[in-house]
Amino acid sequence: MGYKVVVAGATGNVGREMLNILAERQFPVDEVAALASRRSLGTEVSFGDKTLTTQDLDTFDFTGWDIALFAVGSDATKTYAPKAAKAGCVVIDNSSLYRYDPDVPLIVPEVNADAIEGYAKKNIIANPNCSTAQMVVALKPLHDRAKIKRVVVSTYQSVSGSGKEAIDELWNQTKGMYVPGQEVDPSVYTKQIAFNVIPHIDVFLDDGSTKEEWKMVAETKKIVDPSIKVTATCVRVPVFVGHSESINIEFEDFLDEDEARDILREAPGIMVVDKREDGGYVTPVECVGDFATFISRIRQDSTIENGLNLWCVSDNLRKGAALNAVQIAEVLGQRVLKKG
Repeated sequence: MGYKVVVAGATGNVGREMLNILAERQFPVDEVAALASRRSLGTEVSFGDKTLTTQDLDTFDFTGWDIALFAVGSDATKTYAPKAAKAGCVVIDNSSLYRYDPDVPLIVPEVNADAIEGYAKKNIIANPNCSTAQMVVALKPLHDRAKIKRVVVSTYQSVSGSGKEAIDELWNQTKGMYVPGQEVDPSVYTKQIAFNVIPHIDVFLDDGSTKEEWKMVAETKKIVDPSIKVTATCVRVPVFVGHSESINIEFEDFLDEDEARDILREAPGIMVVDKREDGGYVTPVECVGDFATFISRIRQDSTIENGLNLWCVSDNLRKGAALNAVQIAEVLGQRVLKKG
């Protein structure tokens, strides 16, 4: 017997990926419901070789459904997630609404799957920020070996992290560069994104950091270890899909780059591509559609006593969102619900 699964926000980029990944990974489902807002009502979406017609999130009855994957943003989640949870449907939420709630586990299955037991307090599980998810997959196996003291990370985040309108803006601005009179002014972003980089993701906080940077700090502490110090600079780049990160790690104990490479090769969810030659690394274009988090450019940092540098790339719509949510559902099914 399989599960009855709801995908809320099924017409968005992440919702569509959730449906694709449920089918690709052959998640044991008996029935799938695709939910959307009323403006998208009746839109057809794909689930494997089936076509689903979206239903109204506002009137949907979650009673009798097992798992709901939410990809609708914080405002809608605040309204509908408690409704689903109260009806007995376990919510796996991709928004930031519940990530910092002490009664809601924040899960990356390769890192802290055991924390899923805490879901019962609210019947809700949180999915981390896309940039955090791929980073902690790389950090955890190294932390287990040498204990991380401090992380300095700079991100190079694709426009798909801002939604379909941002993808359109990059595309239209790029085309407009070559057609006089068809230039496109910024609307999603504060400045032109085509042929540019923007060191600003989410709102600014009082200390000068952005909320995206704060998320990486807070979520890494909650998922991996509260003693780890993290400082982040998050940058939007003119890439459609795939987030990249330059990560500098300071350890309590010495960790040789060759041992680190071996540890990462054996770690779940990671693919190491690290050749010291032209093209011996992975770029965002190459990671699109893949489940793995790719690690390259592993090398000693000689400026500190116990330091390493590495390059981390992942499909943000997959590991950073939809894949991680489905992996959480898999852990939930295997460890808790046990129906599939």
